[in-house]
Amino acid sequence: MTNASITLTKDQIDELGRELDAIKLRVINDLGKEDRDYIYNVIKAQRALEVGGRASLYLGFLPPFWLAGTAALSLSKILDNMEIGHNVMHGQYDWMRDPALNSKRFEWDTACPADQWRHSHNYMHHTFTNILDKDRDIGYGILRMDETQRWNPYYLGNPAWAFLLMTFFQYGVALHDLETENVITGKRKLSENKALWDGIWRKIGRQTLKDYVLFPALTGPLFVSTLTANATANLARNLWAFSIIFCGHFPTGVATFTQEETENESRGEWYIRQMMGSANITGGKLFHILSGNLSHQIEHHLFPDIPARRYPQIAPEVKALCEKYGLPYNSGRFSKQIGSTWAKIFRLALPIGSQDRSTKPPAVTVVDKKLRVAA
Repeated sequence: MTNASITLTKDQIDELGRELDAIKLRVINDLGKEDRDYIYNVIKAQRALEVGGRASLYLGFLPPFWLAGTAALSLSKILDNMEIGHNVMHGQYDWMRDPALNSKRFEWDTACPADQWRHSHNYMHHTFTNILDKDRDIGYGILRMDETQRWNPYYLGNPAWAFLLMTFFQYGVALHDLETENVITGKRKLSENKALWDGIWRKIGRQTLKDYVLFPALTGPLFVSTLTANATANLARNLWAFSIIFCGHFPTGVATFTQEETENESRGEWYIRQMMGSANITGGKLFHILSGNLSHQIEHHLFPDIPARRYPQIAPEVKALCEKYGLPYNSGRFSKQIGSTWAKIFRLALPIGSQDRSTKPPAVTVVDKKLRVAA
């Protein structure tokens, strides 16, 4: 992608907003039995994988059963987090009026309390997507993921911190709302975190008891074998979730914005920020399901509250609109997106920025207002 310039008039931006609003309204009006059956079938599959996996671990002394049980549990946790938990808590299935799928009541199988996730992710991230010093998902408070983040020697450990975050991702997400980096710098008082800490410790305690005490104990002499299987399943889920999420937010060509640039933002400009601040991953149907359809991160940021199974259907329309208005549509295979993401992690560990302008997304000029973007 070259560092070209895109010029859009206010009328063009407003028209783009109306066209995207029309896509969303059409999907909402079409929601029905297929969407209902889909989420129920995914839940059935997730539960079957969990039950089958835990049953297999009763024969975990035989390597094939241990491997099968661990694989089933891994897939179960991935589905629970990605296609069920994340999407249900966005309100994608509130229209069904099923209490079990109510976005404000749902709790998922991970260390982060659902109520804290709804604040740090649904509100902070999706409202202020890729706005520097507002969207804390840029670096998660521990990584340098944008060139405008002031460098200090701590960031030499960028690759190591990223590896640790990937390995223990569920705990990194659980701690996200604490804003520990702001406590360290004095921007937030430690006392403000008491209620958050209480919720986190309760949730981590329940998860630890379930995965590392209760279920291993139920298998009697296979306690260690089952504990190891559960730990492996959690690790697999962590690695997968980290990779999908980072591929959707940090590959080459994804834009960031300043608070000044997004002040008094119109609906159309908000849409542009979502499209330029996201990236898609190409793949097959199973890949998209296991990613929670976050492989369509552009469509998800545009319409976070419509069922994610609809993203592949509307992606061609969104791409066509990007082409119509000269906007980039960042999409690529998994190896490409994850490769460029890790390259950025390593590059930004150093006190230098990229000198390769070909990695920059295009600048957008809106009438007399220029949106600065950075790779």
